[in-house]
Amino acid sequence: MTKPAGPVSGPLRRQLTAHGFLIGAVLCFAFFSWYPMAREFVLAFQKTKDGRTTWAGWSNLSYVFHDPAFWQAWRNTLLFTGLALVLGFAVPFLVAVLLNEFRHGQGYLRLLVYLPVMLPPVASVLLFKYFYDPGYGLFNRILELVHLPAQQWLQSTDTAMISVVIAATWMNMGGATLIYLAALQGIPGELYEAAELDGAGLLRKIWHVTIPQMRLILSLMFLMQIIATMQVFTEPFLLTNGAGPEGSTTTVVYLIYQYAFNFNNYGGAAALGLCLLVLLAGFSAVYVRLSRDSAD
Repeated sequence: MTKPAGPVSGPLRRQLTAHGFLIGAVLCFAFFSWYPMAREFVLAFQKTKDGRTTWAGWSNLSYVFHDPAFWQAWRNTLLFTGLALVLGFAVPFLVAVLLNEFRHGQGYLRLLVYLPVMLPPVASVLLFKYFYDPGYGLFNRILELVHLPAQQWLQSTDTAMISVVIAATWMNMGGATLIYLAALQGIPGELYEAAELDGAGLLRKIWHVTIPQMRLILSLMFLMQIIATMQVFTEPFLLTNGAGPEGSTTTVVYLIYQYAFNFNNYGGAAALGLCLLVLLAGFSAVYVRLSRDSAD
């Protein structure tokens, strides 16, 4: 005899379990991501004073646009993004190509590359503060050994931003390097063998085999790199106290922090955050569309 089916059959129970997990994930996204975004949009058009919230219309955006620090913060953010793309996008790829050439000890090398990501950001920043110290810092000691003048790394408007970029690249390159390395190991070896038979050297193999085979990963990482660098906050905040010499390292996210927690202007902070959100969303949409058209 077959046992009568229970109130909930096996397939239905599995579907309910799967939907339960899905609903939990959706609720987490809604509470921690979508709701703050919607709340920021509303706050951008409100003004709070003496505990009372009133509708402000476009006055917050107007106030932000007429603030001289607004344009300086955008210039600094775009400069940081450009420098970070030169270093943070190219260096991990080159390191991954180099690691892929090793046949022994790749596990230890991967751990060594990823180690900075595992360190707490504060510890990494303190390490670079020691390196950048104008008196006894490691970088100035190296310059002395090669008979070059010492630099005011974090105290000069000429070197403060590039110093922050170098520190940020070292702190965050491990994840990108491992992603590139995994993609490299998925490229068929026959393609490299055919390139060698045609007389291709290392650079030609990278240009004609590696980059075309990794185009999708490179495009995705390029997009993620821009989104991440446009939201930089931790490194300049800890290295140069946020603003830096003459405001040379003030970024958009740090200006949002100043509006909210130093000036108690939550409407202005939300308006500035909305500007950043719209810019990144527009860039992402255009970039994805162009990538899709080029793939077709």
